[in-house]
Amino acid sequence: MHHQAGGQRSAPRPVPESCDVRAYLQDYAVLVEAVPFPSLVVDHRWDVVMANSAFETLFRGVRPHATAMPGENFLRFVLFHPDAGEILGEHEAAWCLPMLAQFKTAVDHHGHDHELQAIRRDIAHDPIMDAAYRQGLAHWISAVGESGTRLDGAVRLLLHPDPRRGSSECRIVDETPPALRDLGHRRLTMILREPARRPGATVRRPRRPRGEAAHLTVVPAARN
Repeated sequence: MHHQAGGQRSAPRPVPESCDVRAYLQDYAVLVEAVPFPSLVVDHRWDVVMANSAFETLFRGVRPHATAMPGENFLRFVLFHPDAGEILGEHEAAWCLPMLAQFKTAVDHHGHDHELQAIRRDIAHDPIMDAAYRQGLAHWISAVGESGTRLDGAVRLLLHPDPRRGSSECRIVDETPPALRDLGHRRLTMILREPARRPGATVRRPRRPRGEAAHLTVVPAARN
């Protein structure tokens, strides 16, 4: 079972004190590892609690980053890692905006969480992303509806490093059991479909220079 993708975790993720909970998570990790598709468990901050080998394979080529490794915090990876657009197809529209909406929900429920506040500060450091979060996000939600902000059931494009898969769609499935939800965790699995070339689909971006942020380049237009 891999608890980190694309780098080494600096310290082990804290384990709940309850022996029953610890045993449950250990057994659940075996279940996650057995899935052939990328699957991860995150907490309310989007810190990765566990992820399987398929998840690690999907993100194995990303360069080291101080705060945005995919196996550390998936939200930070989507928003801030310069390599995110190489793997997450149609990166801004299909991944960044929905994840900003997910972040807003997390802040609404856990506004005083120090890690969420740190992410908010990092968003604020980029003027375009900050404008997207403060202004453009509301217009986008109005356009797509609340259902468009949900991850469960969403179909997204992946640019898989395995050439046999290449540009493939995946359906994101939220399969969080009650026991996991009671811990404040959430499990997401990316069900890979057969490779398909869609007209107008975003192709792999040139790799950004090291250190360059993967922030949004556009803000959704305001509706009249």
